[in-house]
Amino acid sequence: MSRIGRIPIEVKSDKVKISIQNNNIVLESTNGKLSQVFDEAIEIKYEKPFITVNRKNNSKRARSMHGLYRNLVSNMVVGVTDGFTKVLQIIGVGYKAEVQGSELILTLGFAHPVKYSLPKGVTCKVEANTRIIVSSIDKQQLGQVCAEIRSFRPPEPYKGKGIRYENEYVRKKVGKTGVK
Repeated sequence: MSRIGRIPIEVKSDKVKISIQNNNIVLESTNGKLSQVFDEAIEIKYEKPFITVNRKNNSKRARSMHGLYRNLVSNMVVGVTDGFTKVLQIIGVGYKAEVQGSELILTLGFAHPVKYSLPKGVTCKVEANTRIIVSSIDKQQLGQVCAEIRSFRPPEPYKGKGIRYENEYVRKKVGKTGVK
């Protein structure tokens, strides 16, 4: 039995509507709506207030999918009740960010500002021109958006300039003048 897969998921909020039909689970609340298609070897049941994920047989595929779908459903429950946020920091002289509508405009030392259109379901706030707070109900989409924003100017190892996650540690290298 999967150690993660056998843990039941508790739905603490009464405002979350859960429907399971065929191989699809849909969670809906005031924050938004998320759906996930799951494998045929997995069985998901909802008995208030717990969601349980079981496998129908003991095949290798079913065993490998058991913990995965339990975590995906757990992330959906957290997403529709509380939501997810990630914080990015911009480090560098003259680097800044601003939000205009559903577009994030980044000034990162290039000839022109970088314009990034935020996908539907993702919101962004900028504090002090260098701290970007990205939030969404979908954890996978949030991670993808943050990775795309970070890829415009990843932190470089000599001065540490670039876009990084809030608690990310960048190992710095010694420059050419370090050897005599």
